[in-house]
Amino acid sequence: MPRSILTLLAPVLFSVAGLVFVACGGGGGAPTPDPVPAPLPFGLDVRPALAALAFPIDNPQPQAVAFENAFSGLSFSRPVHLGHARDGTDWLYVAEQGGRIHVFPKDDAVQAADVFLDLSAGAGGPVSRATNEEGLLGLCFDPAFRTNGFFYVHYSAANPRRSVIARYTATFPAQGAPTASPTTFHEILTVAQPDWNHNAGSLEFGPDGMLYIGFGDGGSGGDPWGPIGNGQNTQTLLGSMLRIDVRGSTAQQRYAIPPDNPFVGDGQVLDEIWAYGLRNPWRFSFDRGTGDLLLGDVGQGTREEVNLIRRGGNYGWRVREGFTNFRVPAGGVPAGLLDPVLDYPRSSGTTVVGGFVYRGQDVPSLRGVYVYADYGSGRIWGLTHNDGTLVASTQIQSLSQICSFGEDERGELYAVSLGGAIRRFREAPGGVQPPPFPGLLSETGLFSDLQALTPAAGVLAYDVNARLWSDDAVKQRWIALPDGAQITFSAAAPWAFPAGTVLVKHFELELTVGDAGSRRRLETRVLIREAQGWAGYTYRWNAAQTDAVLLPDALEETFTITDALAPGGQRQQTWRYPSRTDCLQCHTEPAGRVLGVRTGQLNRDHVFPNATDNQLRTWNHIGLFTSDIGDAGTHEAWADPVDTAATLQARARAYLATNCAVCHLANGTAPGDLDFRHGVANAGLGIFGVAPSQGDLGLAAPFLAAPGSKENSVLWLRMQRLDAMRMPRLGSSHVDALGVDVIGQWIDGE
Repeated sequence: MPRSILTLLAPVLFSVAGLVFVACGGGGGAPTPDPVPAPLPFGLDVRPALAALAFPIDNPQPQAVAFENAFSGLSFSRPVHLGHARDGTDWLYVAEQGGRIHVFPKDDAVQAADVFLDLSAGAGGPVSRATNEEGLLGLCFDPAFRTNGFFYVHYSAANPRRSVIARYTATFPAQGAPTASPTTFHEILTVAQPDWNHNAGSLEFGPDGMLYIGFGDGGSGGDPWGPIGNGQNTQTLLGSMLRIDVRGSTAQQRYAIPPDNPFVGDGQVLDEIWAYGLRNPWRFSFDRGTGDLLLGDVGQGTREEVNLIRRGGNYGWRVREGFTNFRVPAGGVPAGLLDPVLDYPRSSGTTVVGGFVYRGQDVPSLRGVYVYADYGSGRIWGLTHNDGTLVASTQIQSLSQICSFGEDERGELYAVSLGGAIRRFREAPGGVQPPPFPGLLSETGLFSDLQALTPAAGVLAYDVNARLWSDDAVKQRWIALPDGAQITFSAAAPWAFPAGTVLVKHFELELTVGDAGSRRRLETRVLIREAQGWAGYTYRWNAAQTDAVLLPDALEETFTITDALAPGGQRQQTWRYPSRTDCLQCHTEPAGRVLGVRTGQLNRDHVFPNATDNQLRTWNHIGLFTSDIGDAGTHEAWADPVDTAATLQARARAYLATNCAVCHLANGTAPGDLDFRHGVANAGLGIFGVAPSQGDLGLAAPFLAAPGSKENSVLWLRMQRLDAMRMPRLGSSHVDALGVDVIGQWIDGE
């Protein structure tokens, strides 16, 4: 029989007792060393395996789809555009090349369309259809169309030959369709055209609220305009993608230059240019899911191409046509030319037509697929890519004289033929169905108990130091990584996440302020690192609070809040559920897409299943990072803006980094030279003693931040507004009183 532990320890205990006796009796000897403290427990001992989640992550595989006739009771003459106004209605708009714009309800039984605006020469309008590629070529609607009635057109005019970008204003009768008068004309931009072709024509508002305009190289053939051609001449707007700010446009200042445009201050490049080296960009669009800008650029004689447009990119024309050289200058091919996602030869077609990344619901096999076509061959393809690298391109349909694609409010896709036909995409009978995207939160696999919000295995709860202001909502957060996948850690920069990463944020609102029992579940947002990039989805909780439904687009809901501080004890609060595009307006590429999961935010204690532990320490211990990050105490930790034990400087800077730096940072999406990132010194923020460029709010001597005077600081004043000058512009309809107080004290103390 084995001896007991006491038997084994007896000699040791005897020796220790003897040593103690000698030390006490002799009055001398070495002191007893302090006991070594036991290591603190980790929040988790091992990394849990991830439960099966239902989100499709991989690139979709394009496959053949079906067509059906749409609005067959209507007749159009050379339609070149179909679209909607992004105003929450079902009105559709069709623009004809001759100059008329029609409007009608999205109803296949419709038998007549109203004339929304007539700019045709026959009606005395300015549109010139003198040649095949001239006419009314583009139409888009202001993001605030339902409020201001603004919409924009791109058309050809004569004597002299030119392209015109103009704004008109619609009215909204109590009954019937919107309408607009030619007398509301307001010129935005006019560009002289040296020849009749390559006018391009598309114009679209980006997720950032800026207006993007595509111009061709001026026409003729081979870009003969000057020693380097217009495509490479950055002193002309031709051959370029422009980005301008038309908010507040007046006769005196028709548009503003966004300060974050890539060439602002570069005397060699016009400030309006976002990208250049284009030949004839016929149709571009922004992906509703990722915000990517994709276009079709018509080739010269051998190649047609599809491009992913990046800030400041040079796409090579006339030096290159697709992937091939066209006319190389004496000095050789310039450095830094960007390749297309795809090019194809004239054996496949002669005139590429840019399309859309499908984000609708009716054709699951197209979800995430970029649909484009060729006018000459009538072929329609579906394309997938990884950050601009082609994955697959497959023919999925065909349509004679296809000249454009269009979307309705729900993101359903249409093909437009110059001959007048409009087709709607449908799932092909017997087609291979991709994994369905979960329509209910309960179908995602994220929670083992949805009512208790108990996360599934491997879905880890976390918290942040500085919480984004979300109109008093209470939030919970989780993260899930595929088994074996790891995060690339950075001490100060945004982290890099593997494909398949899922981030979850849950929102609840107290309907009676201060009463936790009155909380109503509003939404659960999911941000997924798909194979094609990041995409955001919103699940809205139902009235019974039993489940949440995937939203196809943005939605607003108004709640009555019982608040003792409100007049009469109640107030109305509007909550905006974000669209998939809205998600990417905050989760921007310059900001690293993922906002809360970074070093300074996660360097804090969290209650894990095993113990309360520092989040970085536990995540490092269970192997979530690609390398050992060392002692968490050596890394920065942001302050909580409401923690009065922290310094005012730390609280204010954490607030700005969390609430403002997603847009206001180097190469960010917001106008101005502001940089609110946490590691930037106060002097580098670009606000102290700097005059505002986007309105002075009536101040006599305004600064963005006036040291020692919050009352003369536009930044502080804009935090308290709820009108068009509100900051932040998106995602908030309620003033953050604590944030206003912290920033006000900080400015006063400077």
